[in-house]
Amino acid sequence: MGRWTQYDEDDYRLPEGMKRVGYDADTGRYYYRDGAGSLWEGAEGAQYGELKQVSDTTTVDITSDDDLEAAPTRADGYQPLASDQDMDPRRAVNNTHAYRTLFPFFLIILVVLLLVLRLVSHPSQSDEPDIVLCTGKARPYRVKKGDTCWDIAKREGCTLEELQNVNQDLECKRLTPSQIICLPEAKTA
Repeated sequence: MGRWTQYDEDDYRLPEGMKRVGYDADTGRYYYRDGAGSLWEGAEGAQYGELKQVSDTTTVDITSDDDLEAAPTRADGYQPLASDQDMDPRRAVNNTHAYRTLFPFFLIILVVLLLVLRLVSHPSQSDEPDIVLCTGKARPYRVKKGDTCWDIAKREGCTLEELQNVNQDLECKRLTPSQIICLPEAKTA
């Protein structure tokens, strides 16, 4: 035990005959009973301080060590310290306000699931271009990773000049995968 532990107890701080009997977490107040059985209320948020008399009941036995929370209505006049006087303390309270605090969490989960679904179900890119932009007898071609203008022209059997003539704005240094370019008409042998 520490040197100052005797100052942490109620006997040192409370008037003679006063005993702490409860705490209401909703209001942040401690409740006390005096030797005559009257109920006193402490200041909000303070364990000790100025007390205010709440009720005057003279039939309370303050020496009993009964569990004050166990029996909601007792013969000695004890009443639960609920913030809602109409509430029956024996029935379970349906707390719908708790779902309001969980709503942002569920919203984040929903957004993450939608993003995962979008990534998984995104259609893969096919080899055939979706939009045909080529004129005449030229045909579209989707650039693959590692393709260069020289490789495409060599593979398709045309010259680099023919490839650049069909694609007027083509910059060979800036080819990107999935870019659509036009290939000149295939030569017949």
